[in-house]
Amino acid sequence: MNFAEQIRDTPIKPQPQAGTTTVGEWLDTWFSLYVKPNVRKSTEVQYRYFIKGILEPRIGETDLPELTGLRLQKLYQELRESGKIRPQGDTDPGLSPKTIRGIHTMLHNALGQAVKEGLILKNPTDDYRPPRVDRKEMKVIKPEQVGSYLQAAAARNVLPMFFLELISGLRKGELLALLWGDLDIEKHSISVTKSVSRRDGVLEISPPKTRHSIQTIIIPQQAVDLLIQEHSLHPSNSYMFPSPVTGEMYCPDTINHLHKKLLKDAGLEDCRFHDLRHTFATLALQNGVDVKTLSGILGHYSSGFTLDTYTHVTTKMQEEAAEKMGHFMEMKL
Repeated sequence: MNFAEQIRDTPIKPQPQAGTTTVGEWLDTWFSLYVKPNVRKSTEVQYRYFIKGILEPRIGETDLPELTGLRLQKLYQELRESGKIRPQGDTDPGLSPKTIRGIHTMLHNALGQAVKEGLILKNPTDDYRPPRVDRKEMKVIKPEQVGSYLQAAAARNVLPMFFLELISGLRKGELLALLWGDLDIEKHSISVTKSVSRRDGVLEISPPKTRHSIQTIIIPQQAVDLLIQEHSLHPSNSYMFPSPVTGEMYCPDTINHLHKKLLKDAGLEDCRFHDLRHTFATLALQNGVDVKTLSGILGHYSSGFTLDTYTHVTTKMQEEAAEKMGHFMEMKL
């Protein structure tokens, strides 16, 4: 191949259009074209706040090619120190690491698209590591306490719903949004295709939290039997778990309160409803379910995320495995 042919066949890198697009202009364009049509309403509202309330007042007039990693580092530092729009009283005026991480993730996606559009050559967020987010303490119902919890649920006539939660680990919104038609009795499966959340006092139906959460999960026969029993109480209602008061979908806040009552009835320590999901995952691992299978059931994007989330469980399992192998090898000496 001669030099002319090499030049002809060499792909041309897109050149940044310096000075033609500001950060604010691009974020508005990206939000309209790529965010609104593709995300849940709650994510749309959050991103709008990030853009209009936090980013545009600070870097909105900056030309895209002028937005560097150093500039972002200074921005995040500023947000950590005084990022809140309306700090109240003596509370910390800075944004939390979790919020800053969310802003960083959004910017990473927006600027990544700007690279594809030829507006910039490099994504300035690539060289920055967002602040570490401390996870909330994970509380789980112990194996020997599960029976008491389920008995409390049965006494309040909500056993099918809470039994399903403890053998599936569904997110609260996914559980409450289930319809009777989502159950396949013959295949012992449930289709998870939607979620409910409350925003501004209104219940909102949307896709599950992530695309990995849209799935079909297999449930045991005991759960199928309980769901059939539940539906027999309201055969004309399309909801899997309609509220006995309204006949409509349960409000997420109502389920939180009901969960607290069950804990009190059973004499158990306080924990969040979301901790029932952690309880399911912990019990599954302790009973031999492998991480990859569990990751799929939980709708996680990777087995690595599941492993990292429940490392306290897997570490204990590894210690027990090491002890068993040590005992086995000791008998061979």
